[in-house]
Amino acid sequence: MEPYNQAAATPNENLFELQVDQQSISYLGETARWAKFLSIVGFVVCGIMILFALFFGSIMATIGRISSNSDSFSSALGVGNYAFSAVYIIIALLYFFPCLYLFNFSAKMQMALRNNDQTNLNTAFGNLKSCFKFVGILTIVVLSFYLLGTVVVVSVASLVK
Repeated sequence: MEPYNQAAATPNENLFELQVDQQSISYLGETARWAKFLSIVGFVVCGIMILFALFFGSIMATIGRISSNSDSFSSALGVGNYAFSAVYIIIALLYFFPCLYLFNFSAKMQMALRNNDQTNLNTAFGNLKSCFKFVGILTIVVLSFYLLGTVVVVSVASLVK
């Protein structure tokens, strides 16, 4: 790589001329294989979470009806279990999208490396960016809920004294 000459550079030129050498191709190929593995495992986990959520709510509602003589208790138990199921389904759906972006990254990267295709390489990196962006935003949202929950718990605890 030649040193950067600011006087010779035009506004449309890259600051650095990066190249994908054989070692980078090897790393990207291995990364794509691991990304495919992790995304497929993620899809399976999403499916298991949805199945668990669907069956857990139904089973617990049935157990609540069988074990309790009180109709109000069993109906309250059933509503709570269905809410639990809904939360699990939402979590599975939120987990699905990073897995999808990761899978798309893997497929496009493998295709780009196989065919020496710049368009697929750019699309692959776009999917990887989307995966990290989604996970980053989700992390910020979850941390915000934790912070809000901590403030609420501390506030309530100070009122109880």
